[in-house]
Amino acid sequence: MSIWEYANPVKFMRTSGAILPFAVAGAVVCTVGGVVWGFLTPDDFRQGSTVKIVFLHVPAAMMAINIWVMMLVASLIWLIRRHHVSALAAKAAAPIGAVMTLIALATGAIWGQPMWGTWWEWDPRLTSFLILLLFYLGYIALWASVEDVDSAADLTGVLCLVGSVFALLSRYAVLFWNQGLHQGASLSVQSGERMSAIYRYPLYLSMLGFLLLFVALVLIRTRTEIRRRRLAALQAREMRA
Repeated sequence: MSIWEYANPVKFMRTSGAILPFAVAGAVVCTVGGVVWGFLTPDDFRQGSTVKIVFLHVPAAMMAINIWVMMLVASLIWLIRRHHVSALAAKAAAPIGAVMTLIALATGAIWGQPMWGTWWEWDPRLTSFLILLLFYLGYIALWASVEDVDSAADLTGVLCLVGSVFALLSRYAVLFWNQGLHQGASLSVQSGERMSAIYRYPLYLSMLGFLLLFVALVLIRTRTEIRRRRLAALQAREMRA
């Protein structure tokens, strides 16, 4: 079985329809479970109860970056192989990524104010994240402003390639810059723990929940885009008849 079979809209609709109920159920259980578990953990000895916003901030920030990476892959598939499902999936993912980026910025400001004494700082990591949000909004606006689907997919695909620079900066800014107010990575694969297990496990569950939430939402939105495209084709055919 080839992965390119799922570029067929009929195959995609059938497979995504089977996956969707499990993705929705998993998203609800893991997201609610992770966040509630996290907020029931004891206060941190340094940051107090404010640290509990990490169970929203970190998963949202993780998804904001990874959704753009997913859009990049889908855009490349469109630009190289001209599979319409991949272009529509990238389009469907953009509003979700924009909301995740906005959540990450908002929760970061709420968390940062009592810790840093300011709601915002032109820290390189924060600034790159803000620029990523602007790229999301620009991507969405570009899709809306071009009527021809293929032309819109081409233009947004190029924009996605350019915006990937800031997605990478947002992901690896913790390594690139040591200056600034923003703390280092909350989780690391390197030796030594950055976070106590009492916070780490509910955070893992919350991150899984946000991932499944994205899968569920992007499947729903992609299926909607396919149906909308079919409807437009039928209407165009009726007008020619």
